[in-house]
Amino acid sequence: MASTQSADIEMASPRLTRTPLIAPSLLSCDFGHIAREVRAIEEEGADWLHVDVMDGHFVPNMTFGPPLVKAMGAVATRPLDVHLMVTNPIEYAPNYVAAGADILTYHWETVGGGSAAGARVTNRAFRDAGVGKVGVSINPNTPVEPLGEILDEVDLVLVMSVFPGFGGQRFMEEVLGKVTWLREQGYQGHIEMDGGINGETIGRCAAAGTDVFVAGSAIFGASDRRATMAEFRQRAAAASRPLEGGVS
Repeated sequence: MASTQSADIEMASPRLTRTPLIAPSLLSCDFGHIAREVRAIEEEGADWLHVDVMDGHFVPNMTFGPPLVKAMGAVATRPLDVHLMVTNPIEYAPNYVAAGADILTYHWETVGGGSAAGARVTNRAFRDAGVGKVGVSINPNTPVEPLGEILDEVDLVLVMSVFPGFGGQRFMEEVLGKVTWLREQGYQGHIEMDGGINGETIGRCAAAGTDVFVAGSAIFGASDRRATMAEFRQRAAAASRPLEGGVS
């Protein structure tokens, strides 16, 4: 299993700022040479490795079963950030934890039709499965406010800025308000943004309060992936929203 690495926290007295984390999406890597791609993208500066799991039901595509994630984990030294875009996340969780997931995120929409009670059951099941960090994700058309009841139970909130399972979508600017709301509630866990992240959008995400940035083609399609990730990190750091008080 890849070793979980917590984000560095830097003092910006009297406030704290979390170091931006870049999480390249392996959905955009060369599938024919996954081990080589994992080693290369880590060496080029990835903080986390984002793994999109799709079941062909919650979203129309199918990707990355546990054996393939296990193969990634066998060579990865950065945390495997596994995003379960599946209808029954509790059923999938033990296999992905066994395969090497360090961070495991489910979709709010899949738990009791989107309910705090369903989320609490899922959070407990994920913890019982032994995962290091538990995350919850919401689609662009899902309101963020109901998550207020379970924010103290999750380590990460993943805000989708496109609809999962469909490529070629524009970044949905309106989701930034969800990030701002989370920080205004005092949430100091990770907030991850997935979809349409590039050199133009990453600063706006960071300014709202995002600290983990998922990018696929913008990184894997770049002529210089190292330079691209360094630029993303610099732009995010320059725009990062300070966190009031301590951090969890």
